[in-house]
Amino acid sequence: MSEPEPTEDQSTEDQQPTAPDPWKGLRGVMAGTLILEAIVVLLALPVVAAVGGGVTWLSGTYLVLIAVLMILGAGLQRRPWAVPFNLGLQVLVILGLFIHLSIGVIGVLFAAVWAFILILRSDVKRRMDNGMLPSQRIQRSS
Repeated sequence: MSEPEPTEDQSTEDQQPTAPDPWKGLRGVMAGTLILEAIVVLLALPVVAAVGGGVTWLSGTYLVLIAVLMILGAGLQRRPWAVPFNLGLQVLVILGLFIHLSIGVIGVLFAAVWAFILILRSDVKRRMDNGMLPSQRIQRSS
């Protein structure tokens, strides 16, 4: 005869809890940064309209398209190409300098934020490679 299958309580007791994903929090930070940046880019539209000589179809389309790409990109942070995509969006925002100086300033400010995120990313990778993350430490029972 075959052994009875373990009940739900037994199967969870035998299994080790899975270690938390160290990249999950960083992906959340990157997604949140993209959403925040999209909001700031959209809030720059009235500035371009009032100070920059008006919003043309080219400038309006450019800014709205970048904001939409940022919002869509926020949901794609698990992809292996997410970081280059994020940095490519930064280049597009900085190139918005040709639309208005304020767009270029937004791009430079958020480029500094993305530089810090990349520093955090490299720190997480270094700690992960060295086994220094809390989820990688061996639990000792006393």
